Amino acid sequence: MVFTPSPMLLKLLYTRGSLHNLPDNAGVAFSIKNRLDTVKVTGFRQVQIGDVVVPAEKILVDLGDGERRPASQINADGQAIDLPVGRSLMIVLDTPALPEGMHPVQAWFSTDAFGDLHVEVEDAIVSAANHKPRIPRAADDDYSEAAVAARQRFAEQFSGKEFTHLKHYSFDAHQLQGNCEHFMGVAQIPVGLAGPLTVNGEHAQGDFLIPMATTEGTLVASYNRGMQVLNLCGGVKCTVIGDAMQRAPVFVFADARGARDFGKWVEDNIDLIRPQAESTSSVAKLQYIDTYLSNKFAYLRFNFSTGDAAGQNMVGRATFAACSWILENYKDVKIEHFYLESNFATDKKASQINVMRTRGKRVVAEAVVKRDVLQQRMRVTPEQLAYHGQVSNVGAFISGANNNGAHSANGITAMFIATGQDVANVSESSAGILYSEVTPEGDLYISITIPSLIVATHGGGTGLATQNECLQMLGCVGRGTVRKFAEIVAGVVLAGELSLGAAISSSDWVSSHEQYGRNR
Repeated sequence: MVFTPSPMLLKLLYTRGSLHNLPDNAGVAFSIKNRLDTVKVTGFRQVQIGDVVVPAEKILVDLGDGERRPASQINADGQAIDLPVGRSLMIVLDTPALPEGMHPVQAWFSTDAFGDLHVEVEDAIVSAANHKPRIPRAADDDYSEAAVAARQRFAEQFSGKEFTHLKHYSFDAHQLQGNCEHFMGVAQIPVGLAGPLTVNGEHAQGDFLIPMATTEGTLVASYNRGMQVLNLCGGVKCTVIGDAMQRAPVFVFADARGARDFGKWVEDNIDLIRPQAESTSSVAKLQYIDTYLSNKFAYLRFNFSTGDAAGQNMVGRATFAACSWILENYKDVKIEHFYLESNFATDKKASQINVMRTRGKRVVAEAVVKRDVLQQRMRVTPEQLAYHGQVSNVGAFISGANNNGAHSANGITAMFIATGQDVANVSESSAGILYSEVTPEGDLYISITIPSLIVATHGGGTGLATQNECLQMLGCVGRGTVRKFAEIVAGVVLAGELSLGAAISSSDWVSSHEQYGRNR
C-alpha cells in the first residue's frame, strides 16, 4: 500500500535553502529530496519561479555522479528515475539568474506511486560570499582513499599540526556511507572487558563477556566487581516489560474544541490509520496512538514496535505516511498547521513521559545478593546499602534527577560506544528507577528499571567493523537479538549500581579512584 501525500506534506519534498544561482550565469538550481516513499519519477513537466515558467525542454535533472538527464526525456516507458527514500535530485533550470530575496517556486512532475504532484514553496536567494576554506569533497566517491587523504591533508594544513594516529584505521571507508560524512580518520577509544556476567533473561541466557569503551579510570573495574558479586549469587534476572518507539506530531486548530474533536476522530479511526503507517515498512507495527490536548493543540504520540532497529527514522517515515492520510481525510474542521515532530516524543532528551510511558525498551534487572557475599566482597551489609538508598532517594527527588541510582549512564555509554549505538540516546536511556530492600532472610534484593533504553542490533552503526565485532562477542548479531542485547545492558547497569553504591557506602569510592583512576 502506498499512501497519498497531502499538499501540506508535499512541501517537505523541497529542500529549503537549496535555491541558488549557478556560476557563470549557467542558470538556477534547487534540490528535492524524497522523504515520502520509494518511487520512480516518470515525468517532469515544468517549473515556475515567480512569473517565469521553465518548460521541461529547459530543465536538467542532476542525479549525481556526473549524470544529468533532460527532463523532457523522463517518462514511464523505460526512462523513469529511481528515487528511493533519502535520495536527492538537483533540478537545473536554463533561466536567467535570480535577484537576492524571496521567490515563490512551483514544480510539476509525476511518479509511478503518487501520480501527478505539484509542489509549491517559497525559497530565498542569498549572497554566496564566503571566503572560508571548504572541506574537500569528491562528488564521485567521497569515501575513496584519495578523498579521505585530501581531508587529512586539509586538516593538517588548516591546523598546522601533523596527525599520526587519527589517520590510521583497519576497515574500508566505504562501509561508513550513511554513518559519517567528511570522513578523515578515527578516534580510538580503549575497550576494556568486564565479566563474564551471568544473565538469567528470557532472551539472554548464560555468561556474557562485556566490551566497554571508555576513557574513565575505574569504570571497567567497578562494573567487573559488581558482576563478580552478582555471579556469586546466581547472576542477574532481566526482563523486557515494554517495547515502543515514538514519533509525536502536533496538529494545530483554531480553538480547543477543534483539537478535542480531532483527538476523538483519531481514536475512532485508528484501524484506518494503522495500515497507512505500516505501508512504509515490513517491520514497523503501529501499536497505539496516545492523544494529549493542550490549548488549541492536539499532540499525537504514535507508538511502534521496530524489530531489531532502534527505529527513530523508521517510525518517522511511518508517522509521516499516517499523518498524510489524516490530513487528506479529516474534514470536520480546518487543520491550521501540522508539524511531524512536536518535541513531545522527546527524542534524545530525558523526559518524564518516557519514564512513565516507555521509549525503546523498558527493562528490569534484579538480583538477590547474599549477606555474606555482600559483606565479604563489598564490605557493607544489606541494611547499610538499603538505608543509603533511602537517603539517596531524597537527594534525587530534591534535585529533580531522572535517576535515583548512581551512574547507569556510565555502563550504558561504554556499551553504546563499543557496539555502535546512537550515543546521543544515552539522554533517554540513562533514566533509571533503583529499588532495594532487605529480604526476610537478611539478604539484599536490588533491582533497576530502565524505562527508555534505546538499543539496536541492526542498522545505524551496528554493522561497522569494530562495533559489529563487539556485538558478535555478545552473541547479538542477527534477527531477533535486540531484546537479548537490552537484557544484557540492563544486567550490566545493575552490576554498576551495586558496585558504586557499595563503594560509596563503605567509603571505598575515593580510595579506588586514587589507586586506579582519575586521581592518579
